Amino acid sequence: MTLAIFDLDHTLLSGDSDHGWGDFLVKKNLVDGEAYKLANEKFYDQYKQGTLDIYKYAEFSFQALTEHSKETLAELHVEFMKDVISPMISEKARSLVNHHRQQGHVLLVITATNSFISRPIVDAFGIPHLLATEPKIVDGRYVNSIEGTPCFQEGKVKRLQEWLDQENFNLDGSYFYSDSHNDCPLMEQVTNAIAVDPDEQLKKIAKQKGWKIISLLE
Repeated sequence: MTLAIFDLDHTLLSGDSDHGWGDFLVKKNLVDGEAYKLANEKFYDQYKQGTLDIYKYAEFSFQALTEHSKETLAELHVEFMKDVISPMISEKARSLVNHHRQQGHVLLVITATNSFISRPIVDAFGIPHLLATEPKIVDGRYVNSIEGTPCFQEGKVKRLQEWLDQENFNLDGSYFYSDSHNDCPLMEQVTNAIAVDPDEQLKKIAKQKGWKIISLLE
C-alpha cells in the first residue's frame, strides 16, 4: 500500500489552525486577549524559527481546553471550523487529496497541532488516518500536558514508525507534503518529499536535494 502523508498547517490549509484557534479564543473573549495574543505570537515565531519547546507550548495552548467541558469545546469547534478553517481550505488542496484517493493510496495527516483542533479538519478532507500531538485527558477532561510523544520534528518520525509497525505498512513509494523545515527529519524518510509553499529554509533544502516544490494557494 502506498502512503500519501500530509502536513496540515500551511500545507493542506492556507493558514495555521493552531494559531487560528488562539485568535478565535481571543475574539470570543475566552482568554485574556492581549496577554494571550502576545504569547501566541511568541510561540508561533519560535515554531517558524525551529526553536519551539513543544511542551511549554502545550502547557500554554491546552490551558483553554482545561477550562471547558468536551461538549462546550465541540460546540466552539463547529463555529471555529465555519469561521476560521473553511476559508483556509483551497480547491487545490482538496484536489490533491482526491488525486491520491483515486490512486488508491492510504491517506494520512501528521501534524504537531493537537488532535482536538486537527481531527475535525482532517475529517472534513475525508482523510481516515491522523497522527497528532495528543492532549492528556484525566477524568474525562483535558489537562495542559501532552500524552505520549509529541508529533513534532523527530517526534513525527517516531510516531509514524510506531504507526507503520502497528498497521503493517512501510514507506515504499510514499509521499509526504509539507511547508516547514521542521519536517525535514520525516521528509528524509519518504520516497517522494514534496515542499508545499515552503518556508525559506525548506525551499533552500528542497532545491539542494531536488525535492519537488508546489503551491496549493489559489
